[in-house]
Parts: sequence; C-alpha cells; structure tokens
Amino acid sequence: MTIVGPITPGQVSFFLGIFPVISAWIYAEYLEFKKNSLASKARHSDVNLVEIGNGAVKEDDRAVLLEGGGLQSASPRARSSTSSFSPIFKFLMMDETFLAENRLTLRAISEFGVLLAYYYICDRTDVFASSTKNYNRDLFLFLYFLLIIVSAITSFTRHHDKSPFSGKSILYLNRHQTEEWKGWMQVLFLMYHYFAATEIYNAIRIFIAAYVWMTGFGNFSYYYVRKDFSLARFAQMMWRLNFLVFFCCVVLNNSYTLYYICPMHTLFTLMVYGALGILSKYNEHGSVIALKIIACFLVVILVWEVPGVFELLWSPFTFFLGYTDPAKPNLSRLHEWHFRSGLDRYVWIIGMIYAYYHPTVERWMEKLEETEVKRRVSIKMAVAIMALTVGFFWFEYIYKLDKITYNKYHPYTSWIPITVYLCLRNITQSFRSYSLTLFAWLGKITLETYISQIHIWLRSGIPDGQPKLLLSLIPDYPMLNFMLTTSIYIAISYRLFDLTNILKSAFVPTKDDKRLIHNLITAVVVSSILYSLSFVFLRIPQMLV
Repeated sequence: MTIVGPITPGQVSFFLGIFPVISAWIYAEYLEFKKNSLASKARHSDVNLVEIGNGAVKEDDRAVLLEGGGLQSASPRARSSTSSFSPIFKFLMMDETFLAENRLTLRAISEFGVLLAYYYICDRTDVFASSTKNYNRDLFLFLYFLLIIVSAITSFTRHHDKSPFSGKSILYLNRHQTEEWKGWMQVLFLMYHYFAATEIYNAIRIFIAAYVWMTGFGNFSYYYVRKDFSLARFAQMMWRLNFLVFFCCVVLNNSYTLYYICPMHTLFTLMVYGALGILSKYNEHGSVIALKIIACFLVVILVWEVPGVFELLWSPFTFFLGYTDPAKPNLSRLHEWHFRSGLDRYVWIIGMIYAYYHPTVERWMEKLEETEVKRRVSIKMAVAIMALTVGFFWFEYIYKLDKITYNKYHPYTSWIPITVYLCLRNITQSFRSYSLTLFAWLGKITLETYISQIHIWLRSGIPDGQPKLLLSLIPDYPMLNFMLTTSIYIAISYRLFDLTNILKSAFVPTKDDKRLIHNLITAVVVSSILYSLSFVFLRIPQMLV
C-alpha cells in the first residue's frame, strides 16, 4: 500500500488517541458480554437468584447489573477508591465501572475513528483505483429525474403540522419543506461534482446561496423566538458545523477552507448570533431589529466592498482560513476565502429579513385562505404570474451570463430566484403541505454528504487537492461503480450524522456550563499532549538514521 503525502503530527496524534479508545471499547464490550453471561446463568440457577436477592455476591464476580444497563464494581471499597478520580484517569486505569458506563460512547468514538480511517484509505492510498469524470447531459438528467419519480412514488407525504404562530395549518416554509428543498438541491450539487456538469455552474451558485439564506433564516428564527443565547446552545451549534470537518482536516492534512461551506456557514451563523445577541433584550422592538439589520449590511459593505479592508481584517487568521490549491499555487492564501465568502455576503441578511416578517406573511396567508374563492384565486394567480415574470427576466438577463460575469452579479441578485421559488412553492395551502420525504431525509445530512463526497465518492489524492477524480471500486464498470460507491457513501454520511449527534450529547451538556468548560479544557490538554507525543514519535526515525 502506497501512502500519498507525508505523515503529519496531526495524523499521528489522532492514531495515538483513537487506538486506546478502540482498545477500551473492546474491553467494555467484553465486560458487557461477561455481565450478560452472568445474568443468564443467574436466571437459570435458584442458588444464584437467592444470592442476588440477598446481596451476597462472590468476590470473583466483579460486575453487577445496574438500572440503565451499566456496570459497577461489586465492592463498595473499590467504588469509593475510584469515585474521586477524573474520567481521564479512570479511562487510563481501565476502570471497569467507567468503561461499562461509557461503553456506547466508546463505541461511537471507535466507529467514528474507523470511518475516518476509511476516508484516508480511499483518498490517500492506492488501495482503490481512480477513474476520470465524464459528463453526459442525457445520463445526468435521466438519473436526476429518475430519482424524483422514485421519490414521488415512494415518499410523497402530506403533513398536517400546525403553525407555531397561529395554530392553524398554514405550513408556510415549514421544516418538511425546507429539508426537502435542501435535499433536492444537494443531489444536484453532488451530481454536478461527480459528473463535472460545468454547464449548471450558475445554478450551483444559487443552491449554495439558498443554503446560506437558510442559515440566516433559521438562526434568526431560533434566536428571535427562543431567546436562547446560552453557552451550551452556542457550543452545540459550533459542534454541528465543525466537528466532522475538524477531524477531516487533521486526518487528511487538509485546510479548513477546502471545505468552504463549513467556514462560510460558521461565519454567517456567528454574525446572526452576534447581531441578535448584542442588546438582545431590545429585540422585541422593530426599530432595534431594523437598526441591527442595517448594521449587518454596513459591516458587509465595509469588509467586502471597500478595498483592503478584507485583507486587513482576515490576514491575522490566515493560519486558520488560508488555503492554497496545488493546481494554483500562485494565488493569495486568502483568495479562496475572499471568493467563497464574498459570493454570498448579503443573502444571509435577506434570510434574516424574511425570518422577521415570517409571522406577518403567515397571518396574511391565513386571511387570504379565509377570503372568498374568486378573490383568493385571483390574488394567488397574480402572485404566481408576477413571480414567474421576475424569474423569467432574471433567467434571461442574469442566469445566462458566462461564469465569470455571473459571479460579479451573484451577490446582489441571488435573492431573486430564492424569492421566486418561495412564492411558487407556497402558492396554495395543499401545495405547501406536501413534500417528498426522501429528499427531506437527504436534506438532513447535507453537511455529511458535502464533506464525505471529497474523500469516499470522489478523490483528490493529495492534501488540499480539489477532487478531480472518482473513487473506483469496480474498475471499467462506471455505472455499477456509481451504484456501489454511492450506496456506501450515503450510508456512511448518514452514520456520521448519527455519530455527530451521539457524541454531541456525550460531550456538550445542555444545562451544565461548568461541565462544558471542563470538557473543553480537558480536550485542549489531551490534544496538546497527543500532539507533543506525535512530534517525538516522528523524530525517532530521523534520530536513528
């Protein structure tokens, strides 16, 4: 097996950390098996039942069954001797009680490590072959419309959710609809990369803008309604956006900005959080919200429109956001970040505005549904005709522009097709109450599918490389290979979505800031120790030469 690229301290430290966890998990599974065996014997032995009922447990039987499925040392002295130790010390000492209680967490970490190892094998070794991308418009459209037909046949669902504002079945921009929206866009986004469908580049820019719009819309809606600016909520949000991508950067030696969607969404989420979090007690006043939105526009104009300000602001963070494409080594380290963040610099604010007026629009739609049929149909037809007319002119005079010219107009016009889609998708009560749940399911794992595609569906082959090749598990059979790699890729992405949430629940408590800070400090200390040890291990071969 040939490994592409040097072995880095980050990769060694990851291995140093994951190997003991996998060992501990295996031992915890053994303890669980031993416990179940003892419990099975106890059920078939009157003697054991009497002994358990009287609390007389032999010294050799080290574990007893607890409520919730954990294990505990049978000896009170043993319990008291380890109860005061930190979780890290208990882990290093392979404390049976601790390992048994945290068996599922250890399993999740181990599984996460194995999946990242699969990332590395697929993208940084020659274990699997590569193939080149090939675009055929007929095949591209056939596969996409086939998926729509299958989704419509198998997952066409009508929802009966009630509006949180009025309690009625309005369902304007409901969760099912936005998840479906993310899903069908993500499919086209991924197929664009897999087949190198460069002719729909402008459409992909709109899809990414729609994701950023939803970042502004969703975060504004949450903070404005819930008023939850707690440390726990902030940590959970950052975990969801950056947990997987952080370890991908470590294991695969990639820059953060290679996965540009993650820093983009993190930035705009932080900006929404800051806008509403500052002087949050005044958010009930419409004039304050207006001033905050104006301030957001002014900040964006200052940073992205005034020459030199962007470089001045972000240059201290070059170590974090800098990126050099191996195919374009002469570009500035901040070029990619400037380009990606600048394309959608305004649309998140549009999402905030739409979120603020969401209850108003919903009340207007509620009144519209109660009017007489003729008037209701007339208004809806007028809205549809207006939306289609605006969409037509945008398509003719903006969308059809060449790639470079279109990018210049995109930051100022991307809200237009988004608004047109929203109008048409919500034009009738029945239309907005339906969704294709297959696309909605895919919409829930967009972050995982975005990150995973680069390494286990496509291939870059080198650190920070763009994924120009396809992973080939069945050489010379492109469609069979597409079927197999896609199936594995989607399954792994969904599992990573689950693991991210499982580990978030384990390490990011919702109502215990003291424990959260303790976990953060512990993570920093452990990472620093592992990173230091990795330098030592990497120096040993050089010292032996």
